[in-house]
This record gives sequence, C-alpha cells and structure tokens, in this order.
Amino acid sequence: MSEQYKYLLDESRVPKAWYNINADMPVPPAPVLHPGTLEPVTPDFLSVLFPMSLIMQEMSPERWIEIPEPVREIYKLWRPTPFFRAHRLERALETPAHIYYKYEGVSPVGSHKPNTAVAQAFYNKDAGTKALTTETGAGQWGSALAMACNFFDLDLEVYMVKVSYGLKPYRRIIMNSFGADVFASPSDRTQYGRSILATDPNNPGSLGIAISEAVEVAATSGGVKKYSLGSVLNHVLLHQTVIGQETIEQFEMAGEYPDVVIACTGGGSNFGGFAFPFLHKNFTDGKKTKVIAAEPFASPTLTKGDYTFDYGDTAQMAPVIKMHTLGHTFIPPSIHAGGLRYHGMSPQVSALVANGDVEARAVHQLATFEGALLFTRAEGIIPAPESAHAVRVAIDEALTCKESGEEKVIAFNLSGHGHFDMASYAEYLQGNLEDFAYPEEEIAAAMKILPDVKM
Repeated sequence: MSEQYKYLLDESRVPKAWYNINADMPVPPAPVLHPGTLEPVTPDFLSVLFPMSLIMQEMSPERWIEIPEPVREIYKLWRPTPFFRAHRLERALETPAHIYYKYEGVSPVGSHKPNTAVAQAFYNKDAGTKALTTETGAGQWGSALAMACNFFDLDLEVYMVKVSYGLKPYRRIIMNSFGADVFASPSDRTQYGRSILATDPNNPGSLGIAISEAVEVAATSGGVKKYSLGSVLNHVLLHQTVIGQETIEQFEMAGEYPDVVIACTGGGSNFGGFAFPFLHKNFTDGKKTKVIAAEPFASPTLTKGDYTFDYGDTAQMAPVIKMHTLGHTFIPPSIHAGGLRYHGMSPQVSALVANGDVEARAVHQLATFEGALLFTRAEGIIPAPESAHAVRVAIDEALTCKESGEEKVIAFNLSGHGHFDMASYAEYLQGNLEDFAYPEEEIAAAMKILPDVKM
C-alpha cells in the first residue's frame, strides 16, 4: 500500500466563520486598559486606531464570527492550504511518531499573515478608511498587509524594525511592489522616532518602537489613517483560525487526530490560528491534545517574562494589556527570527499558558537552524526562521517517541517559507551564528518600570 503524503481540500471547504476562543476561555483575559488612565478602554478610544467592526470582534463573546464573502473569495487564491504527512522526516528520525504539518507558505506572500491582513483591509475599506499604518519585524506582516491594501485600494505606511530593514531587503521590495511606503524604524518621520534617534542614532529598533511610530502616525492623522496590527490582539488571532479549522478536517481525511500540536510564538497569531481550534476541541469535546508554544531563548516572552500588565509599545501610547512580557523597553538581540522578537504576547495565549492549558518551550538558535535543515533535506521545504522553532520542537517530540517507543501523532504549523531569509541560513551554514539567552537581569530591570495597575 502506497503512503499518502498530502491531504487537500477544494475551494468549497474554505471556512465560512472564524473561531473566537473568548467564548471558551477557561480563565478570561483581563480587561484592556487605557495607557493614560489605566482604566478599561472604551470603543471610542479604540476607534482612533481601528474601525468599529474590528473593535466589536475584539470584544465579542460569540464563538463563531461569519467571514464576509469578499474575504473568502480572496482567501481562495491560496486557501485551503495543503496538509502533509512527513513520512520522509519520520524515516530520517527513525521515529514511530506520525508527523504532520500544515503549510501556510503557499500564500502569495509566503506566510500565514494574509489571513488577517485581507480581513483587516476589507473592514477598513468598508468603514471608509483611506490609508493604514503598521509595523513589521521580519517583513512577513508588512508584505501581507501591502498585498491586502493593494486589493482594496488603500494606501499603506510600514515602519520596519531597522535591523530587519537591513537584513530582509527583499521583503521590503515586496511591500514596495504592492505600492506601500516602507521606513526603517526608528525613523525621523515621527516625534517618537526622532526622540529615540537623538539619544541613540544607531538604535537597531524593536517591534515596540515600530508600533509606537505607526500608532503615532494614525493617532495624529485626524482620522485619515487607521492602524493595523499583525498579531497579539483577539481580532487578529481569530482571523487566523481558518488554519486550525482546515487542519482538523484534513486530519479526518487522514483518519487520525493529534496527540501534540505545535506552533511558534512571537505575538501569537499563527499559534492561535493553528492551536485555538484544537483547544476548542479540548474545552468542549473532551479531547486531550497537548498544545506547545515554541519561542526563542533570545526572546523568551512566555518562558521568562512576567505575566502582568504592560504597555503594548515602547512609547506607552498603545493600550495596556495583561500578558507575558519582557518589558516594553525590551530591545531584542539581532537574532535571525525577526518575527518572534516582540516584548509581549497575546492576552489569550498568555492566559492559557498561565492556566496550564498551553505549554511554552524555548529553543536555542543553533538547534533551531539544525532542525530546519534536517526538515529541508527530508521534506524539501526551507522554513522561515520563525517557523523553524516549531519544526525544532516537533523533531524533539518525535525523538522522545523514538526513545519511548510511543506512536504519537504530532502536528505543527509551518507558518511560512524561508525563501527571503537565505542570509540567515548563510550565516548558520558559515558558522557565524551563536546561541544567545536573554539576560535575566535585563528582564528584572524592565519589570521595575511597568505601569502601576491596581487590579
């Protein structure tokens, strides 16, 4: 009997609704707070940044939120995405485990990010928005939003973390090709960016700084521009749940169900998109799937950060949320996982980790690239460095099965390809990378300047 390698759904199986985990959270996230008053935010405050439709999704208690037909039509350019059984990787590892992966790298810009970019562009256009501002780390989010804004005839300004602006030139060119303007952050275009450069002209940037710049531009535009976020907030993660919904249906085709699901985490978007539908089954159907969030040792938000209230950006303009955080002053090292270097984490993901529903696991940079190349040589796909953290943890789980003899079913989200990240692979292959563990004393210092929230 020949082995089946891939499980494909036709266009009619693109999900018709997003899953909102707020309906099933065992421990609800704490309220989002105003950065000035530290009181719960109102829709009016958020409306400076977001259209009301997205604000309502952010706060919605409804389990299912219908996907507008124009969004589903664009989804069909790449969705449903393929689901693979990694037979060749299993043989390379000599493991009895069954390894599966969902491949989001088939989207036009090579990652999972368009799942929310298209939705956010649609709702902004529908609300009469003319232009958007955003930040991007490695460029996956900026590329996705640039494509989506092009589809809906919206202008876009992208503030790209300076170190990634230099390391990822081709993602920057993709954004330009879709008509977006891209600026290295910190920049001289905003008051906050200029204040950073005045004290540190060589500042490498961070997602927190880039968020501050994008938020400032939107907030001071007089309503002309809105802000769009690629991760962290609930409306972003729920748009991504098309990934996990499709995967559950593809597991039915395979005749199996996962014992373990894994995804990398930076702000939580691809993790939530992949894992939340499986957590829904855990919470409502009695399933017992182990859920693992993989992150870098160099930016260990979930494994080392405190679970507390913190600002979403460095300039303290974005809302305050309770999350696992390394502190809003966090300046990440120049590791090669740019999309995983945010100081905080989705409040939903943070609450689930704190409650024991999700296991957080940190992996070192060298082991991550080693695992990525092992996967590449077996399966033929070069993972994005961010996605490679999930690959590494899946390999580790499969090797544990090799030792124990257990035939577990392991699934991970391959959230993007690494075709624009070859400089990172070159650095690894040339022996120029080294492991970096973020210093405990830096985290302790950052915890001393958190907002003083009384709840």
